[in-house]
Amino acid sequence: MLIKIYGSAIHGVAAQTITIEVNVDTGIGYHLVGLPDNAIKESSYRISAALKNVGYKIPGKKITINMAPADLRKEGSAYDLSIAVGILAASDQILADRVQEYIIMGELSLDGTLQPIKGVLPIAIQAREEGFKGIILPKQNTREAAIVSGLDVLGTENIKEVIDFFNEGKPIEQTVLDTRKEFQEKINSFPFDFSEVKGQETAKRAMEVAAAGGHNIILIGPPGSGKTMLAKRLPSILPPLTLKEALETTKIHSVAGKMGTETSLMTIRPFRAPHHTISDVALVGGGGYPQPGEISLAHNGVLFLDEMPEFKRTVLEVMRQPLEDREVTISRAKFTVNYPASFMLVASMNPSPSGYFPDDPNNTSSTYEMQRYMNKLSGPLLDRIDIHVEVQKVEFEQLAERRKGENSENIRQRVLKARATQHERYKDLKISYNAQMGPKEIEQFCELDETSFSLIKTAMEKLNLSARAYDRILKVARTIADLEASDPILSCHISEAIQYRSLDRDFWNV
Repeated sequence: MLIKIYGSAIHGVAAQTITIEVNVDTGIGYHLVGLPDNAIKESSYRISAALKNVGYKIPGKKITINMAPADLRKEGSAYDLSIAVGILAASDQILADRVQEYIIMGELSLDGTLQPIKGVLPIAIQAREEGFKGIILPKQNTREAAIVSGLDVLGTENIKEVIDFFNEGKPIEQTVLDTRKEFQEKINSFPFDFSEVKGQETAKRAMEVAAAGGHNIILIGPPGSGKTMLAKRLPSILPPLTLKEALETTKIHSVAGKMGTETSLMTIRPFRAPHHTISDVALVGGGGYPQPGEISLAHNGVLFLDEMPEFKRTVLEVMRQPLEDREVTISRAKFTVNYPASFMLVASMNPSPSGYFPDDPNNTSSTYEMQRYMNKLSGPLLDRIDIHVEVQKVEFEQLAERRKGENSENIRQRVLKARATQHERYKDLKISYNAQMGPKEIEQFCELDETSFSLIKTAMEKLNLSARAYDRILKVARTIADLEASDPILSCHISEAIQYRSLDRDFWNV
């Protein structure tokens, strides 16, 4: 008897429906075809033990299983439940009249219990688009799948519940989630606040400008000056995620298996801080079976590279293209995968190998050592970082002061006003904020008066800035003007933007 069961495969951050054809015929043998990986080939042992432990068995006949489309490689253990239900239906151990109405996915333990799987959100979205009645999956994944409305989400703890559902009509509890309500409840929940930062007014101002325009930023300062502290608080002043952005971000984390069992929808912008020993594949994504890397996990959020010069140069260089294109393309011989990577880069570094600025008495690094240290960061990469800001050591009087600094909510309100201005400005374009402007938009929206033009011309000549650095200064100046609700870019805005190009100045060899 031939039965068709439906599962799903993840390709990038999207899902593709897989038809699992199970044919039970006279003879002996177990044949699994359709480009399965080793985890799927081993499923027969898990299925056999699981069925035996719940009172069923694999029939002693010739079983042929085809996973179509046969030219698409399938991977992972999530097809255990699909194949098991297909075998039971094809051998008349369960009724098969309703199995084709559902996407069925789940990993089996030997006792028949179900283990959680990856990529549930894109699978549920695809199931709804293709008109399936519902999705049957492990109970741990139900909250994530319930984000998708118009789909029956049935979570089970054991394969016996699935068998009873098809055989006896025994209901499985349906998970229903009010996505918008849950999203609104948690959208402003942050673990850190800028009011906890003592001093560092200049750095906080730079962080505000970066947040308002979506600019990449690098913090340069000695150990203990608060660089990491500032970076961790950046998400608290960024605009809240829209529901669309939240779904995009959740899909990526779902595919990577980073969603917790109690989590349904990501409500705050991600903050990713990989260790400096990370490989280039782990950072941008890839592998034999491509997975999203850290820059994709930071999509719509912040990627923090602490002590940036300690990262391998090859790792840093692979970020150059994603920083410009805001997506990663991973190509293999038979397929190409695209992962979104629209993130804010926040980096930190010491001013020298010894950790101190050149004019600090504690600095023991020679000019040669400092130059070698700086050479770890290429010019093209630094050009892609809009804001360079020096973070000075915090004095004792500032640390001991009881008065708290300005809180994140107040800063966020100013950022939101600036972003609203940008949203209105770019409503007819394919960009949302200043950092995304290209040459055409810069020419249109960053017109300078004579004083401002003279100021930036002098800076370009004295600092020997590149054309890309020139564009960055104009973008940052545009953001500073937006924060002050100024339509024209004034010389004071240009002046402040130039101050945020520390690494372009000849200050390392003081």
